[in-house]
Amino acid sequence: MTCFETIQVFVSLALFAACIGLADSASGESGDMPPLIDRQVFFGDPEYAGAQISPDGEFVAFRRPHQGVMNVWVKPREAEFAEARPLTADRRPVPAFLWSQDSRFILYVQDRQGDENFHVYAVDPAAEAEQETGVPPARNLTPYEGVRARLFAAPKSRPREIMVGINDRDPRVHDVYRVDLDSGQRERIIKNDQNVASWTFDLDGQLRLGSRQRSDGGTDILRVDDGQLTVVYSGDFGETCSPLRFHPDGRRVYLVTNVGARVDRTRLVLFDPQTREEELVEADPEAEVDFGGADFSRATDELVATYYVGDRQRVYPRDETFARDLEVLRNQLPEGELSFGASTDDESLRIVSVARDVDPGATYLYNRETGETQLLYRARPELPVEHLAAMEPIRYTARDGLEIPGYLTLPRGLPAEALPLVVMPHGGPWARDTWGYDPYVQFLANRGYAVFQPNFRGSTGFGKAFLNAGNQEWGTGAMQHDITDGVKHLIEKGWADPERVGIFGASYGGYATLAGLAFTPDLYAAGVSYVGPSNLLTLIRSIPPYWEPVREQFYRRVGNPEDPEDKQRLIEQSPLFSAHQMQAPLLVLQGANDPRVTQAESDQIVVALRERGYPVEYLLAEDEGHGFRDPWNRLASTAAIEQFFAQHLQGRYQESLAPPTRETRERLTVDVQQVEAPAPVAPTN
Repeated sequence: MTCFETIQVFVSLALFAACIGLADSASGESGDMPPLIDRQVFFGDPEYAGAQISPDGEFVAFRRPHQGVMNVWVKPREAEFAEARPLTADRRPVPAFLWSQDSRFILYVQDRQGDENFHVYAVDPAAEAEQETGVPPARNLTPYEGVRARLFAAPKSRPREIMVGINDRDPRVHDVYRVDLDSGQRERIIKNDQNVASWTFDLDGQLRLGSRQRSDGGTDILRVDDGQLTVVYSGDFGETCSPLRFHPDGRRVYLVTNVGARVDRTRLVLFDPQTREEELVEADPEAEVDFGGADFSRATDELVATYYVGDRQRVYPRDETFARDLEVLRNQLPEGELSFGASTDDESLRIVSVARDVDPGATYLYNRETGETQLLYRARPELPVEHLAAMEPIRYTARDGLEIPGYLTLPRGLPAEALPLVVMPHGGPWARDTWGYDPYVQFLANRGYAVFQPNFRGSTGFGKAFLNAGNQEWGTGAMQHDITDGVKHLIEKGWADPERVGIFGASYGGYATLAGLAFTPDLYAAGVSYVGPSNLLTLIRSIPPYWEPVREQFYRRVGNPEDPEDKQRLIEQSPLFSAHQMQAPLLVLQGANDPRVTQAESDQIVVALRERGYPVEYLLAEDEGHGFRDPWNRLASTAAIEQFFAQHLQGRYQESLAPPTRETRERLTVDVQQVEAPAPVAPTN
């Protein structure tokens, strides 16, 4: 997103330095530690990503940089990657794409500078490139200003159509449309006048189910009959019931559910919306975690495998052919966790990837008929994996006796004694950390930090009791206590230096950073909040309109600002109103167009700390939203984080900055004296 020629020169220089595994200048270098790896290797764009084979098996599409931005490319399956040509020339990285069912189009989504109003575009790979752009023309299939489109289905039986949700009539809900891929014409299938949050189609492309949240926070699944909706399955607040995919018989639907007083972890069932009969398909064989996912045959639509994620992923074949494939792949590919991507219509060819904690992995083309695997690419071939650090599962006991799972990564080359520690609470918060490659974890470990990732209560994947134990427990409650108790556990073990503990997170993790500094000020020496909310009252009042169908979920899991008791608790749990207690330096990162955590959330905490004379730094990206997608924004912000922690936790850091990174950092850096914020909605101390 700057001058193409300048970017290419400096990318080449950075990658050359990265290939030898060294930064050209470093502070705090230790002969016992691995070499300092250039930050470009971790946070620059990958060489290739997201490969998908076309259903007819003729082409492979993937993402790679084009004019300095991650775009979609295509090549004939047998051709070398050097023969590929770009299909898109967007100025903002393309986040996701897929083939149409007949292999005629590439469909991709794009928003505008992080506003999350995604539109769906179609590109014909066979079309001639336009002279101005150098790529085939892209057609916007949802060309409506201020609209967020959602792709619900691309059924095999209707290869020239896709089913899309569009909220142009009412920004709070998505009506469902059938969109013709050739003409772009749309036909409304159903008007959403019952607050439905999501829709489910069967394998023939017929709209069959809707899911909505009730006023009490529970969930209803509704059968669709000629536009009429009938409740056929319900769960109470705190329970999960979500359609996954229709069965090939066209009658039953796979449902992920933990509805029922005796059921804690989600399981997979088959449910008949007509008779309302339910049949258990599978629950975790180890009775450890929630149902994790499923794989279905493209050729037959039958269930062929299930997945569960405990400390690591477990795969359970439910089909003899898949079981043979899994054995062949495990024998041929490096150790790691397998993921299965797109396949051809006859399933003779399939994309398979393998990754592990110290390697973002490689992508292969698997030929089922010959049993051979062909390496397509390594995601980051310049990454010196031999110098990266192992991520290990960890358990500890919270103050109320509950066992909390997490992960700990210790830096290579240093004894596990009195290490500087960076705590990384995950976002969501209704999500979880998993074992695998994380660029921030490995980057920080390479700089000499131990990195701690707690799956505090409120995290998903560990059953509804664990999830619901986090309800309204933000900040001053058990969710933050779990993070605090984990840090104290590492200190008691002697692994962490109590004087050099930092905390860094994005979204909810950014909130947990602010909460840690405000409510346990003696624990942390520095914090980095990345798109983190500082005021729970304004956070909830500013949620995007298309989240309206799930607003009650926020009220019950976080709090309702219109309820007097909730409001008081939300004030007490908002770091903004306890900013006077903060002692540690704070670095704030924010996207100006973030629709989830608006810029005001960061502005107001910066102003609150500035007015008290407390140390605070601020980076604001005018062209980003909820997280930075532009590679130079990522590199500039990472350089700021690196230097910030080195200053306050005494880790290593790379002093040199390539000119585009330096220029971007200067552009993002805000003079905190110039920041203005709206008057707080509640009095501060």
